[in-house]
Amino acid sequence: MTEPSKSSPRSGGAFLALSVLAGAGIGIVLGQPTMGLIGGFAIGILISLLIWLTDVKR
Repeated sequence: MTEPSKSSPRSGGAFLALSVLAGAGIGIVLGQPTMGLIGGFAIGILISLLIWLTDVKR
């Protein structure tokens, strides 16, 4: 017998890219573009990990 197919996996790459860009933009406005870029990257990684963890549980 064949196993039922799993639903397709989700991806968090778009959230990572968008958060890096948003962080850089916010950093430029605040005069700290590097810190904004790093902060956006950290938030993007967190969102991507949360998406991955919820996808693993499905």
